[in-house]
Amino acid sequence: MSFTVLIPARLGSTRLPNKPLADIAGLPMVVRVAQRVMSSAGGRVVVAADDAAILSACLTHGIDAVLTRTDHPCGSDRLAEACDLLGLQDTEIVVNVQGDEPLIDPALVSAMAHLLEEQPGVSMSTAAHAIDNWHDFMNPNVVKVVLDARNQALYFSRAAIPHWRDQPSPTHGVGGAGTGALPSPAPLRHIGIYGYRVGFLRQFPGLAPAPLEVIEALEQLRAIWHGHRIAVHVASDAPGGGVDTPEDLERVRRLFELQALT
Repeated sequence: MSFTVLIPARLGSTRLPNKPLADIAGLPMVVRVAQRVMSSAGGRVVVAADDAAILSACLTHGIDAVLTRTDHPCGSDRLAEACDLLGLQDTEIVVNVQGDEPLIDPALVSAMAHLLEEQPGVSMSTAAHAIDNWHDFMNPNVVKVVLDARNQALYFSRAAIPHWRDQPSPTHGVGGAGTGALPSPAPLRHIGIYGYRVGFLRQFPGLAPAPLEVIEALEQLRAIWHGHRIAVHVASDAPGGGVDTPEDLERVRRLFELQALT
């Protein structure tokens, strides 16, 4: 199996300035991400940078990279431009790994491409894992997905889906914080990794935003709204956390330091 891993990297970040270049055990974070996914089954790993500083950092450390425009409204537009710069054919497969995921599981990357190879009728692939606690289930910042019998996405939502009509009444502990049982089978938390057919990725930025996408603030709903299917790999474990804040960065730095000592 051959596919291309694209890692979009944007220099601007409100919570963590210059995030792709943040040092993790002596290397820029985006370089750590690229090195991590090189052990997946993909034939090529390319960073889609929006700044010459990111491009230079990648090339210095032997990471393939292309320089994309700075005015893309969303990540999928940057990926589509990268496909054009690389001369990829519409029939090829790309996997989008975010540039702030230095703990990403390479096997998860490979699974995205496998789904597209195995299911020719789908345009995209993504991943999910079982939610094991009531607070995540109720948290609107935790995106949920419900699947059909073929493990294709029916809907993504910030709401607690599926709604359990006959759920036992939640209990209330100290301070009135509620806890409750989870439905069975377990609800699924969406993991933000995607595989695409290149032809669809080129088409996607031109699709009109979907009303549900605007309401939920979830871009993947645009694909479903326009009739495209999304295959979902259900992982056995939650992925390693990404880096969104200075606290996240320190946590990942400590993990890399511990790995270097063992």
